[in-house]
Amino acid sequence: MTWHQLSLEDLFVALRTTPKGLNPEEVKLRRDTYGLNELTEKQKKPAWKLFLLQFKDVMIVILLLAAVIAGLLGEIVDMGVIMLIVTLNAVIGFVQEYRAEKTLEALKKMSVVMASVVRDEKMMIVPSPDLVPGDVIHLEAGASIPADIRILAAHQLQVNESALTGESLPVEKQPGVISAADVSLGDRLNMAYKGTVVVKGRGEGVVVETGMKTEIGKIASLLEVDETATPLKKRMAAFGTTLSYIIIGICVLLFVVGLLKGERPLEMLLLAVSLAVAAIPEALPALITIALSLGAKRMMIRKALIRKLPAVETLGAVSFVCSDKTGTLTLNRMTVEAQHQLDQDFSHLGYSSLELGMMLNHDTRVIDGSVLGDPTEVAIVQHYLQWPTAPHEEVFLQLPRVAEWPFDAVRKCMTTAHTFNGGVLIICKGAEESIQARLAKPSDELHATATRWSSEGMRVICFAYKVMDTINPDIDIASVESGLVVSGAVAMIDPPRNEVISSIQQCKQAGIKTVMITGDHLLTARTIAERIGILDKGQQAMDGQELATLSEEALDQQVENIRVYARVTPEQKLDIVRSLQRKGFYVAMTGDGVNDAPSLKAADIGVAMGINGTDVSKEAADMILLDDNFSTIVAAIEEGRRIYDNIRKFVRYIMTCNSAEIWTIFLAPLLGLPMPLLPIHILWINLVTDGLPGLALANEPAEKNIMERPPRNAKENLFARGVGPHIIWVGMLMAALTLGIQAWAVHANNDHWQTMVFTVLSLSQLAHVLAIRSEHQYLFRHGLLSNLPLTGAVVMTFALQMAVIYLPFANSVLKTTPLTMVELLICLGAAVVLFHAVELEKPLRKYFKFT
Repeated sequence: MTWHQLSLEDLFVALRTTPKGLNPEEVKLRRDTYGLNELTEKQKKPAWKLFLLQFKDVMIVILLLAAVIAGLLGEIVDMGVIMLIVTLNAVIGFVQEYRAEKTLEALKKMSVVMASVVRDEKMMIVPSPDLVPGDVIHLEAGASIPADIRILAAHQLQVNESALTGESLPVEKQPGVISAADVSLGDRLNMAYKGTVVVKGRGEGVVVETGMKTEIGKIASLLEVDETATPLKKRMAAFGTTLSYIIIGICVLLFVVGLLKGERPLEMLLLAVSLAVAAIPEALPALITIALSLGAKRMMIRKALIRKLPAVETLGAVSFVCSDKTGTLTLNRMTVEAQHQLDQDFSHLGYSSLELGMMLNHDTRVIDGSVLGDPTEVAIVQHYLQWPTAPHEEVFLQLPRVAEWPFDAVRKCMTTAHTFNGGVLIICKGAEESIQARLAKPSDELHATATRWSSEGMRVICFAYKVMDTINPDIDIASVESGLVVSGAVAMIDPPRNEVISSIQQCKQAGIKTVMITGDHLLTARTIAERIGILDKGQQAMDGQELATLSEEALDQQVENIRVYARVTPEQKLDIVRSLQRKGFYVAMTGDGVNDAPSLKAADIGVAMGINGTDVSKEAADMILLDDNFSTIVAAIEEGRRIYDNIRKFVRYIMTCNSAEIWTIFLAPLLGLPMPLLPIHILWINLVTDGLPGLALANEPAEKNIMERPPRNAKENLFARGVGPHIIWVGMLMAALTLGIQAWAVHANNDHWQTMVFTVLSLSQLAHVLAIRSEHQYLFRHGLLSNLPLTGAVVMTFALQMAVIYLPFANSVLKTTPLTMVELLICLGAAVVLFHAVELEKPLRKYFKFT
């Protein structure tokens, strides 16, 4: 029902109540009918189920099967290492999901308040869950609105609705009827909504909706949508599925070929398990988790707090940033942009009548250097305090206030009276139409100025004055506010942050489109958007009413070209996010209010404000801006791209090494060679030789062109842009070098041949990780020491490999034998060959445009 359209008489009839309130029996009946005035939660998954769901990934299942088979074959060490890695990843995933379940709890906690309610003609204080439709409640400054109510009476009643509508300024409430049905929440001046706060005045209202039927309840129901899978999760799922098919196929083929050659089934099963262990990148999940953690730590330094680790990488895929205006793109502080003076009558005092009006007609207070009060008046006071001829105390002493008539919704102006030259100076401040109605002679110049400023999206405050001989306590306000002389006007706006313009330009350069979504008026939003470079020629700006007329198909057709949305509802924010996602874009959504929570949760990455954000928005978000600054998002996107680049380097490095192991193990029997590696050698290579340098890749600095290239294709997999071919040919080259040395050593009856195979693979992988640090530059041009952790990891891994070869204890554990100097130099030579082969790939990548 459109409660704002009903007259007060029809309202009481519809709710079956009176201004005297409900009796206790009726309250009980209605509570049984409507339920408690609180938000219901969706049924949560129990903790044990959340934990078990971490094991449903295909790659994890294959690892578990490999661990079981290894255990059955007596390879207890292999089984233990694999189980440890799988469990660690499950615990990390469980903790992340468990934290995400707190969103609705924060929403519910926020909404429980106490209410002053009239029942049986008596005033009483009750908890907000006890309210029912038809209850009459009293409101005063500082009180939270406990339910959706229709205003019955208002005395300078102002409500801060920013948490619900996104509009920064308090809204003046009044009890009149609003005839239009499709009025946005921010324009329903005769309604107040659950979760908003009274900042000024007092009033009375009747409860019309409770619980999940309130506007905040509707938002709570929107939060029950499933979270969008991150790009990394999608890619890792596809990667695991593809890898599992390859592993199963190769293992089955190897097992069948062995049986056909007359090998014993148990030995072939052991060989197949060894191959599976070689193929599965056990360290990859842990390496990615650690890389994301390091990225989150770097983002924290840049004022971006990551709540959910996959969001680190998701930022690198963002192609649309949907940003709130107030506080993110702007300063969230009204500021005087211009003043237009139309009278000089008081120049003998050193100030014009406009300047005197700005100095004297306000109710702000200065405490510890801060100006407190109505945001509009604060802006005016802060403006005149910056004048070169700042007002002296004598001015206020010469013109003391003797009377005032506060602003109200009927007069739409504020008037003060001041002692002046034996008489009384009257100063009136208000909207242009209100001041024009009180002038002795209407001002065309004032109208033209106010119209021009309003068309530019600025808020206009006009001033007028007159001098009276005297006033008495019973004087009629209409006579005081008539026959005025115009003083002038000031224009103000919440200005954009200084650094935002360059950040928007950086987004454009990176192929990222910025969209403003705000609860403010369309004109204001358009002005700011044009000023900071969001809205260019040929691009659209749209308000919530126009958006409501579009079908899903029509929105999908236009959404790429719309850059500004104003006066939108929470459901419409959600529609915008989903439309962009249907078009294949990755969407980052910023917000600070309760109304933003559903779209924050549905977006690929939700970004909440750390300073002005509500608890609900922070719980729903993936990332929190500690400085509420749009530029921090751009810095985080750059970091996200760097992380994704480094994850691609992990995959290239580890899968190349694993493919070399696969080729080596698979081809050796077919070439008549003995089994080249033991399972313990494979685990050493996968966890130590792969692990330490792979981990250090997370610190690789960003490529120089990282913010000059467009966002990656939404459907791109981890093997795109040359990674797949690289894994194949470099893996085959590494295997060829290894098998060649094995064949030579076996033919020469060298007892050290298996240790040489083990060493060639280990050292070749170290050479490989140095060569792939940059996709475009040679190592020595990129900087050998630009990633000191990687340099240290390579040196340490080399030292560990030497220890495995030459220490007697390690010989017995890993079944190795010491190599001669010539044998070691042969292994080093193979690694050098591989290093230069990979370096020579880079000009070919540039030629074939694998960027």
